Amino acid sequence: MATKQIFVNLPVKDLDKSKAFFNALGYSFNPQFTDANAACMVVQEGSIHAMLLVESFFKTFTDKAIADTRTSTEVLLCLSCESRAEVDELVAKAVAAGGTTPRAPQDLGFMYGHGFQDLDGHLWELVFMDPNAQMLQQ
Repeated sequence: MATKQIFVNLPVKDLDKSKAFFNALGYSFNPQFTDANAACMVVQEGSIHAMLLVESFFKTFTDKAIADTRTSTEVLLCLSCESRAEVDELVAKAVAAGGTTPRAPQDLGFMYGHGFQDLDGHLWELVFMDPNAQMLQQ
């Protein structure tokens, strides 16, 4: 059976600025699926991609309005990291590239997370799950 892939589609206001932002975080783009309207960001080769679509092109896929990320959240993207240090490093890179951190880091013992808001207001959560820690009982 072939590996499943996910292509998350996100509207962006300025494709070049969005590409520069994510490139600063270390992500690459697949030129085969990148043009003036869209950029295929490779999050995990062969499995996870984010399609950054210019808003006018994004609108051709839906009759619904694009969420105003200043006042609402259309999706919360969460990526796993290999360590707490990787979480902090990616958040620092995002802030240096013009992103913001809408919340403080969260340390739950078994899981450490922090996140950033990209240039278009999309929320990206980054988490490290400690395989040796006990999960909190509720």
